[in-house]
Amino acid sequence: MLIRRPSDIAPSEITPREVYLRRREFLAGAAALGLFPGLSTLFSAEAHAAPLTAEPSPLSTTDEDKTTLANITSYNNFYEFGTDKGDPARHAHRLTTKPWKVKIDGLVGKPGDYDFDDLVKGAQLEERIYRMRCVEGWSMVIPWVGFPLAEVLKRVQPQGSAKYVAFETLVRPSEMSGQSGYFQSLDWPYREGLRLDEAMHPLTILAVGIYGETLPNQNGAPIRLVVPWKYGFKSIKSIVRIALVEKEPAITWKTQNAREYGFYSNVNPQVDHPRWSQATERRIGEGGLFTKRRPTLMFNGYGEHVAGLYAGLDLKANY
Repeated sequence: MLIRRPSDIAPSEITPREVYLRRREFLAGAAALGLFPGLSTLFSAEAHAAPLTAEPSPLSTTDEDKTTLANITSYNNFYEFGTDKGDPARHAHRLTTKPWKVKIDGLVGKPGDYDFDDLVKGAQLEERIYRMRCVEGWSMVIPWVGFPLAEVLKRVQPQGSAKYVAFETLVRPSEMSGQSGYFQSLDWPYREGLRLDEAMHPLTILAVGIYGETLPNQNGAPIRLVVPWKYGFKSIKSIVRIALVEKEPAITWKTQNAREYGFYSNVNPQVDHPRWSQATERRIGEGGLFTKRRPTLMFNGYGEHVAGLYAGLDLKANY
């Protein structure tokens, strides 16, 4: 059987977003009428999406064509649900995202267990259209809906000794199939971190949606980090803890394999991954496997905004 990857599918073959949304409306109605056995179970995996009100942001720093919703939600790295790119879309519907709390602690004046709705309350949601680059060599352009991480950090009052921000993902093996069984791929919870100045940068956001709707489970619902000038694994999903600390925190992929994954993980085409080149990338949705690859941009194209954060830092040694 021939299996086609999302990148092999021509844009003309992809269902337009408005048609896809009408399909969901049809499924909902059919499920309610009981027209097809089992349809209500199928629809429950799609029904969580709700519209979000977001203003276009002046910090949307690309006018490139956006990756389709179908590709964004079907081609994912989210090892908590499996290591295959299609595993998150197949299994993430099992994850319960309501209620949801985020513990914020460490070197802050107002530590606590913050309800998701309280974190978002009062935030001005914006649509940020960002290029996103994976260390494996593929990329997307995603219309995120979110707000600056700095808003949350300021609210909890960082102490003067805080130098880094550490993040943790949910651990729930009963719903996250990749966290259970003999062939677990990583030690859980998944951990990531930023320097405090990186975390406070205006481009760094907490995303709660894509394409004007609430974030699908496979994309990190209900709340995830987005740092567009770094490789995708830095943008940790399904966050349950944020801690401000004095020393560089341990992060999952550096702990797993420090030779291949560093703390900074800035997109740098001059530094090859030990097993492949980072000089070019393949944009998901642009033709098939033999489509010409595009050059990888330093800092993923965000150098004018973030290069100053690393003045004097050797970006080859600090990869």
